Amino acid sequence: MQVNDARVLRGAAIPTALAGVLAVIIGSLVSGVKGGIGAAAATVVVMVFFGLGLFALQRLSHKHPELMMGVGLITYMTQLLLLGVVLAVFKNTDLFDTKVFGLTILGTALVWIVAMGRGYLKAKTLYVEPEKSGDSASDGQDHKQTGAH
Repeated sequence: MQVNDARVLRGAAIPTALAGVLAVIIGSLVSGVKGGIGAAAATVVVMVFFGLGLFALQRLSHKHPELMMGVGLITYMTQLLLLGVVLAVFKNTDLFDTKVFGLTILGTALVWIVAMGRGYLKAKTLYVEPEKSGDSASDGQDHKQTGAH
């Protein structure tokens, strides 16, 4: 993982964790222990789903940067569909408050998306690979040999 990737991941994970802690406090106050458990479970689900999605996207984008847009859209849609499956599976559970769980998923997912977008905007991503210092002397010869101008 490159420095910019780690910075984006950290920039999304920290605000999401803080939003999750706030949701646990509010859920506990509103619905008791089951509300707190629901908020904590939702925060973990969102951080795992979106963290794994970001990790997969970053790994693939470094190997195949031309596929980044398509893979990003597929990753995002897969995350949303899997979150929907998790909501459907836990719809009638008695382990925690499902309303707090659903609202926390919604809130923390929005926080993750906004924070990740902010992280990408603040990251100084190079769009062109800089030349290595040893390549500058043979630069003219390489272009003549390959026919590139």
